[in-house]
Amino acid sequence: MLNQFSLEGKVALVTGGTYGIGYAMAKALSQAGATICYNDLTEELVEKGRKAYEEDGIKAYGYVCDVTDEDAVAELVAKIEKEVGVIDILVNNAGIIKRIPMCEMTAAEFRQVIDVDLNAPFIMSKAVIPSMIKKGHGKIINICSMMSELGRETVSAYAAAKGGLKMLTRNIASEYGEYNIQCNGIGPGYIETPQTAPLRTEGHPFNNFIISKTPAARWGTTEDLMGPVVFLASDASNFVNGHVLYVDGGILAYIGKQPK
Repeated sequence: MLNQFSLEGKVALVTGGTYGIGYAMAKALSQAGATICYNDLTEELVEKGRKAYEEDGIKAYGYVCDVTDEDAVAELVAKIEKEVGVIDILVNNAGIIKRIPMCEMTAAEFRQVIDVDLNAPFIMSKAVIPSMIKKGHGKIINICSMMSELGRETVSAYAAAKGGLKMLTRNIASEYGEYNIQCNGIGPGYIETPQTAPLRTEGHPFNNFIISKTPAARWGTTEDLMGPVVFLASDASNFVNGHVLYVDGGILAYIGKQPK
């Protein structure tokens, strides 16, 4: 049974897999047996990621690539296929957020978020699908968000992009499922990362808000995402397609506590 979760012999590409959530998921895929490839925007960031992987005893292949650049992505995929092997697992993790009230946000700022969070997964996916079809299998995992389902102040572009990514996930599953390609999403809840550290101090209003809205009564950790990504990358999920797995401690299932 446990052999279904093995990723031995598989090649995984995690976009933006140099730190945080992306790094944790790449580490999990490596522990399950996959060979890891990752990218970032600059050589400095790629080298920083390489050092982190080396410290964890992981041999990973790092590349500089802007995932919004269609030509650069085609070159990246061709280079990985030549140097490492055909990509079996794609994790579309790279993303940005701009917390700006909608009426104060410029169209250029809105487009930038859509470009990175929605157009890039489209570009990346269509670059790897042809080789997946030839190989007879493939796994695409899109990192969605609770904002695929919910709205919140100041994140109009992010919510629009993640909602679109949820539907792109379903459409890839619909269009390419017959080729034994599974495309699913992971929707992280509020996760402990260096970026959220200032918000997680005891007594901080946002920290109290998140804990009160989460049935698990805590923030998630990057480790909480490791099992789900291995599941969706493995043969254990071969009949799971077009699904978004929310790893949120139960937030989306919960209306919240009744005021006293």
